[in-house]
Amino acid sequence: MANKDRYVAEVLGTFSLVFAGCGAIIVNDLYGGQLGLVGICIVFGLIVMAMVYSIGNISGAHINPAVTIGFYVAGRFPFRLVLPYIVCQLAGAVLAAGILRFLFPGHENLGGTAPAVPIVSALAVEVLLTFILMFVILNVSTGHKEKGIMAGVAVGGVVALNAMVGGPLTGASMNPARSLGPALVSMDLQSMWIYILGPVIGVVVAWPTCRWIQGPDCCPPISQGGDS
Repeated sequence: MANKDRYVAEVLGTFSLVFAGCGAIIVNDLYGGQLGLVGICIVFGLIVMAMVYSIGNISGAHINPAVTIGFYVAGRFPFRLVLPYIVCQLAGAVLAAGILRFLFPGHENLGGTAPAVPIVSALAVEVLLTFILMFVILNVSTGHKEKGIMAGVAVGGVVALNAMVGGPLTGASMNPARSLGPALVSMDLQSMWIYILGPVIGVVVAWPTCRWIQGPDCCPPISQGGDS
């Protein structure tokens, strides 16, 4: 698989995530709360599931810098691709947020995330939610790619469930790009460190936990199929 194909896939995948997910938040805010929390969570889950099935075989459908870092820490993803993936993910998120600003110029934060609980609690929530997400991803993926027929359902489902629990607390980001895109376009970077540090800690902790439970089969070296 050519690197350029992977990069384009990550741009498009992250764009779709932010456009659909944050777009759902904006529509809910501007049109009488018709979607509600559950509806927004379902949108996030469905778009992640759709991207796993659409580009999982091309780039792995990381669409999340924390997931890319998590796969690298687990030994499933080459270091040389980490920065390009993250750049592509951020580009997709910023592009989506820019289009949302054009479509909904009156919305203040473009569906961005902000803690509704104390800072320490917010950081803990993001760590725990991302830990659960990465733990599931590691267990349903082959190498750094979600290939199983039910992988998309599992990953999309855990995104939706985590969002239902953590949405009212922190926005349930679990994804630095998802938070940073709207924040940059709306010029509101307050507390953004929570949405960068929390997910990174969460994915780093997920790997030894998966390894402990699954044993050596959890994270085979890249040479055994992680960078196909």
